[in-house]
Amino acid sequence: MRAITPHSAASARSGGPGPGRGWPGYPTIWRWHFYAGLFCLPFVLWLSVTGSIYLFRPQIEALIDRPYTHLQLDGARASAARQADAAVRTVPGSVLHRYQLPERPDEAVQVIVGAGTTETRVYVHPNTLAILHSVDEDSRLMRIIFRLHGELLIGTPGSYLVELAASWAIVMILSGLVLWWPRGSGLAGVVYPRLRAGGRRFWRDLHGVTGLWVSVFALALLISGLPWAASWGSYLKAIRTVTEGRVVRQDWSAGQAAELRARGAADAGTRAMVGAHAEHGGMTMAHPAVSDVPLDRLIATLRPLALAPPVLIAPPAGAGQPWTAKSDAANRPLRTDLTLDGATGAILTRKDFAQRRLIDRIVGYGVAAHEGQLFGWANQLLGLLTAIGLVLVSVSSVVLWWRRRPADTLGAPPARPRPRVAAGFVALLIVLGLALPLFGVSMLLVLVVERLVLRDWTAARRWLGLR
Repeated sequence: MRAITPHSAASARSGGPGPGRGWPGYPTIWRWHFYAGLFCLPFVLWLSVTGSIYLFRPQIEALIDRPYTHLQLDGARASAARQADAAVRTVPGSVLHRYQLPERPDEAVQVIVGAGTTETRVYVHPNTLAILHSVDEDSRLMRIIFRLHGELLIGTPGSYLVELAASWAIVMILSGLVLWWPRGSGLAGVVYPRLRAGGRRFWRDLHGVTGLWVSVFALALLISGLPWAASWGSYLKAIRTVTEGRVVRQDWSAGQAAELRARGAADAGTRAMVGAHAEHGGMTMAHPAVSDVPLDRLIATLRPLALAPPVLIAPPAGAGQPWTAKSDAANRPLRTDLTLDGATGAILTRKDFAQRRLIDRIVGYGVAAHEGQLFGWANQLLGLLTAIGLVLVSVSSVVLWWRRRPADTLGAPPARPRPRVAAGFVALLIVLGLALPLFGVSMLLVLVVERLVLRDWTAARRWLGLR
């Protein structure tokens, strides 16, 4: 959105558009900013808190897994196949989904097994095959935080709500930058807050200046988080399927429902594989595995590659198909996908991050930065400071609103006569509506409600500050 220049500030504050431009003036933009904030601020606070926790996922998971590292090892190490078989036997009716390559020789082996759409992570002692711990994958702390952050713990409906809030938060930030645009001289209240001013000026400076400093990073977080959303992720996939002329597999989650469908398909394929897997010398899940099963053969191939951890090895999805292995590193540019021949351990295909399509690489960089894993602890610190800044902006906006809010109304900025709308502004709204589909739909819905439902509802219009 184009910023208001100092020359046009006076006419903008009066309620009309700039001379001959027909773009919304200051009061109109203020109203957009107010209503956008009123809706999305609770979500901004929620996402800031849960996102701050998720930023430190590696450290938190390492702390949780500490009891299963630095184990006392006595005797010979069991084969990987026997370790996986011990994990499968722990969960009745399950099959092997993924074997996580241990990073240290004295840590428990983590094996993910599945029964239906339920996955269980089993910690197996590498020597004795004793089961040290088992936990439902979706019950792990950081998985819960992930779903709280992206789905409000209610699945696809929650993902839609988060995406809608993120879309309006983008509008809130853009309109806030227009309102902030300096119309006077000096840096006080523009680049740094006047902390000793007290009263409304203090809260206004805290809101505006903090919003300025975090705006770019907040926009980056919001935009990079959209591919995870159920609606926007599916929207992107549909566009890519049409433009690329093939079914696209995206290397990120588009909601818990999609994950469950993928797990169910993988589980069904694994079950189909079980009966024919013996021809590769592999374990059948029904009988004890032997030392020369493909899993051990593949580990011997993968170890020298030094892939970024965690490295996950998965059995074939069907008879005669290859095993798969991948680096599932949180820093996605380090990821690698491989297929391997179970009979020989040979690498059949290898696809590094640099070989992916441009859109996948862009999203991959964005996701890694969003999770705080792209450039180490500095990325985590930047994400944390951005989240703290968003909390300050939210709290200060509530204080400003509450102090100026009349007792009998919502306290929205007063409505002015609508100016002639420029074609450029309409085009901007159309572009935003296409880029952010839920924003576009909700904007049309608000317009319909205002014109049809609130048209003759005088009390509601007065409370909302509508003309």
